Amino acid sequence: MSEMIDKLQMYFQYPYVRYAMIVGLLIALCSSLLGVTLVMKRFSFIGDGLSHVAFGAMAVATITGVTNNMLIIMPVTIISAVLLLRTGSNTKIKGDAAVAMISVGALAVGYMMMNIAAQSGNKRMTSNVSADVCSTLFGSTSILTLSLTDVWVCVAMSVIVVAIFLIFYNKIFAVTFDENFAKATGVRSDMYNLLIAIVIAVIIVIAMNFVGSLLISALIIFPALSAMRIFKSFRSVIICSVVISLICAATGIIVSILVGTPVGSTIVSADICVFFIFTITSMVLKRGK
Repeated sequence: MSEMIDKLQMYFQYPYVRYAMIVGLLIALCSSLLGVTLVMKRFSFIGDGLSHVAFGAMAVATITGVTNNMLIIMPVTIISAVLLLRTGSNTKIKGDAAVAMISVGALAVGYMMMNIAAQSGNKRMTSNVSADVCSTLFGSTSILTLSLTDVWVCVAMSVIVVAIFLIFYNKIFAVTFDENFAKATGVRSDMYNLLIAIVIAVIIVIAMNFVGSLLISALIIFPALSAMRIFKSFRSVIICSVVISLICAATGIIVSILVGTPVGSTIVSADICVFFIFTITSMVLKRGK
């Protein structure tokens, strides 16, 4: 035990480890807040779909040589999120089908463009593309190269996300549970759906470099599903989801340091373990009644 503590103390002397912990906890906080809303609105898969869109946008940015790829990734992901959350009963393509279509399409186009670039004969581009694909899909390397600027950007965006959620909590609650009733009472549900879409897109783009585009949906969904196993009220589920997400993020980062496993997949594994624990606890509590 003392050896593990000494190892953690040694690693936390390095700035990039402290940066990873800060960013990881902030992403976990933001993901858990909006994850409950997505699960209850039956848009759980939107995180996976938008992460694939972000991957496709990253491929375009890499191929075109854009210095700051966020100039392409962020707008494209936000637009896709708006289009997906606006799909309703009056559209020919339903929400789940739209998510699947955009998700698979963006991933396929992104991979194809990366493949074309890799076969172009440019060795420098081939090397960069390979690194970008690995980092974007699995979040395996970029978390170790976070700068202080990246941390402050994540802090600023997290503060904005939390502030939006707290300020518009009642409206988000109304839109989440019964959008038609919310409209009847005068709530501008379309505007709040747009707000939710933009916030989700921002969270996904930030989290993409941390856990990877293939694991983002798990980070959003599992804490909410775990909390819903035991708690029933919206506020209780939100609070429990946040606590679970923060604990799993911290645990995953610490375990990845001690064992040497990938950060993103370790965090998701912790979320899965908690989900099974809460599921078993829920079954025991129901039998005890």
